[in-house]
Amino acid sequence: MTEPHMATPENTTAETLAEIETAILAGGCFWCVEAVFRELDGVVRVESGYCGGTRETADYRRVCTGRTDHAEAVRISFDPRHVSYEDLLKVFFSVAHDPTQKDRQGNDRGRQYRSAIFYVDEKQRAAAVAAIERLTRDQFYKDPIVTEVVPENSFYPAESYHNNYAACHPSQPYIAHVAAPKVEKLRRYFKHMLRHEPLP
Repeated sequence: MTEPHMATPENTTAETLAEIETAILAGGCFWCVEAVFRELDGVVRVESGYCGGTRETADYRRVCTGRTDHAEAVRISFDPRHVSYEDLLKVFFSVAHDPTQKDRQGNDRGRQYRSAIFYVDEKQRAAAVAAIERLTRDQFYKDPIVTEVVPENSFYPAESYHNNYAACHPSQPYIAHVAAPKVEKLRRYFKHMLRHEPLP
């Protein structure tokens, strides 16, 4: 799935843009999930937003009530020649969040913090189901995985101040205590997947 309208790095060619695919993942606060995926080589953009509800109620104040059926999510634009969808799922399940927590992540509680994969095509759906089956078979987690695998309906970009929030507010307590440890875990266990230069 291409994103011809999105802003891309200056060194992105038309040929590269034609290869760009999209993944939409929800795993608790989008600040934390975004911070993790911005670190990966092959990722050209990560955007925070809301998925699963309606356009009319897709704003932070209303989504935070937990009554709009949105999930805080990130839309990841990536070059599959450098990072595969399956690799994104590995990071999603092992670093970005805990997929065994129903409608919550840690102290963040509510349906807006649910674990979900919003697939854009059948190939992504099959990959997500296979990943969950493999983790379950291998007993990677003690508790059952509760991640929803559902078709992408509409992704509504969040207010601009949410994007790259963790990098812009590193000393904010929530970022320091929740987002930063996830990024450090990624850097420790997925060194081979890290980008060499910061994402613009």
